[in-house]
Amino acid sequence: MGGHPLSTPSTPVHITRDLGLLLKHFRGTLDLTQADISGLANTGNRFVIELEKGKETVQLNKVFDVLEVLGLEMVIQPKRSF
Repeated sequence: MGGHPLSTPSTPVHITRDLGLLLKHFRGTLDLTQADISGLANTGNRFVIELEKGKETVQLNKVFDVLEVLGLEMVIQPKRSF
């Protein structure tokens, strides 16, 4: 099997709120608190709270730190045509 323990089909993210909800879901599935993530990502707890709430002005480099802690990566691809 292999891969991330939370392997799922890719999920489109169109707004910061989508990203926040997705990260909150993965954090919960890993049974980690916001404080756990902030400590592991070397960022403030307030940042994690704001990220999960979909704040539009979060620092992208810190987002990558959180993704790393959660074992996730960001992939940019052309939009799917339906």
